[in-house]
Amino acid sequence: MTAVVAKPGDHRSGGSTMDDPVLLAIVQKQLDHITLQMGRVMSRTARSTIFSESHDFSCFIGDARGEVVSQADGLPIHSGAGAFALRAVLARQGNDIAEGDVFLLSDPYEAGGNHLPDWTMVRPVFSDGVLRGFAANRAHQSDIGGGAAGTYNPAATEIFHEGIRLPVLRLVERGRLRTDLWQLLLLNTRYPELMDGDLQAMLGSLQIGAAKLQTLLDELGADRGPAYLDGVLEYGERMMCAAIETLQPGTSSGEDGSDTDCFTAMDVPVRVKITVDGGRMTFDFTGSAPQIKGFKNSSMANTHASVYLAVATFFEASIPRNSGTYRPITIIAPKGTVVNALPPAPMTMNTVFPAMDIVNACWKAMAVFDPTRACAGWGKSVNGVSSGRDLDGAAFVMYHWHSSPGGGAVSGRDGLPVTGPLPTLGGLTLPNVETYEHFYPCRVHRQELRCDAGGAGEFRGGPSVAYEAEMLVPSVHAMRNEGLMRPSGFGAVGGAMGDKGMMLIKEGDAPPRAAPQYAVEQMTQPMRLWTYGCAGGGWGDPLRRDPERVLRDVRDGIVSREMAQQVYGVLLSGDGRSVDAEATRDSRQRLGGTAVSED
Repeated sequence: MTAVVAKPGDHRSGGSTMDDPVLLAIVQKQLDHITLQMGRVMSRTARSTIFSESHDFSCFIGDARGEVVSQADGLPIHSGAGAFALRAVLARQGNDIAEGDVFLLSDPYEAGGNHLPDWTMVRPVFSDGVLRGFAANRAHQSDIGGGAAGTYNPAATEIFHEGIRLPVLRLVERGRLRTDLWQLLLLNTRYPELMDGDLQAMLGSLQIGAAKLQTLLDELGADRGPAYLDGVLEYGERMMCAAIETLQPGTSSGEDGSDTDCFTAMDVPVRVKITVDGGRMTFDFTGSAPQIKGFKNSSMANTHASVYLAVATFFEASIPRNSGTYRPITIIAPKGTVVNALPPAPMTMNTVFPAMDIVNACWKAMAVFDPTRACAGWGKSVNGVSSGRDLDGAAFVMYHWHSSPGGGAVSGRDGLPVTGPLPTLGGLTLPNVETYEHFYPCRVHRQELRCDAGGAGEFRGGPSVAYEAEMLVPSVHAMRNEGLMRPSGFGAVGGAMGDKGMMLIKEGDAPPRAAPQYAVEQMTQPMRLWTYGCAGGGWGDPLRRDPERVLRDVRDGIVSREMAQQVYGVLLSGDGRSVDAEATRDSRQRLGGTAVSED
């Protein structure tokens, strides 16, 4: 018999919810720990390096109404949209949800997905025959068919070019795997052995997560357990309202965007108007560009996740990250625009772009309300995906993560030197070079931090990487070089912008040539590529940077002596091992800044 779905308020006594902050904090930590355990299962049992090395997945827990109560493990662009997936399962299945079921989905138009390669698995959790919550994970698959290996097809002009689309599907029915559906999925990938192992890892993660969530709810009690889930959501809401109330009421606007639709140079603006009023914030994207031809259109789930990311990074890290936290946030995204595209617009790149454009526009607008919280821009990606057959004839798909961009600075901290794209917030792990050389037919000749690339500031932008790699076999290379044409790591509060990126390609004995921004190219001979990643922006006046930090940057090769003197006003001793304090003081006075005291 199908289980009963708990309704809002069913578990409450006298309409009250749990409000003890200590108990709520304990429950929140326990929920977070469950998601971390789920993540460890994923990374330790997965077949592909996308899971096991890069951690391109997220685990989260939802309540019976489809609200995310914990998203401690993973990438914010994944889990920030998790509630869309949970609500899609509830909407499609209604009361037809049973113990032992597992659902699978991906489609951004029909199933609450963000983009097609991110497959979401959802397992219901029951107590006494009543649905009490969900354990879920969202993970990027190695390949889902479509027009290019490795999930990213820069030539796509509609979603049908991007791979298999999954509505809400029942992958496991009352504990029994649907082998016909499993075979269908493996037939629609170029790398079935990777998908088979990764899907098994996702199922194992859900099994652990569901069991531990059920145990936690049983320990809390059949009536009190769901009330605690409500409590952590309401606590998050109160915390966010209080944070918003620290801002002056009013409106502010921000704009960012792209310079291409993946086929033609053009302006693709993302514009937002933010209104702060009474503990609430409204993000209105009216005036953003119409949806574009290429695969950089955003789904509503992805747009919400991007806004939530911008808000989460603007306020204190102590605020919980759950669906309750974002109840005070209203998002207006007109249909048919780049932030709310209509079918059949392609959108596989949307978790990076326009997600990054959305975050940047929001950061620029929010900085007006409190400049001390301003975030400088991260560099945009200049990298790609190589695929083909290795020296033994086995299929491979290799993501060139090692040329990732630099992060933007904030008050009190330099930008991250090299990390995944902004929407991962550093959650994407960059594998060791040696690991890649073991798994793939490649040789990495160079991976080092760029000099003088990071935006200058009191806190310096992340410098990004100079990367040189060689593919030892012919391959297909899908290029995603958004950051080639103009700098993207904007400065904040007087900080400077980080440098733009560059990529050169050499095929066989041919001379090196400049790579296009977006393309899929067949390399009939071994390929060598040189990539210079985009750097992050700086925060604050460079002349206020601690001279000892400048000295360290020079000694680390991140800043040249010339830049130290001309931009930071810092002069070093002849041997370069110490700061010439008196000369630095005079230099900064000449440059118009305020000298930083020696202590």
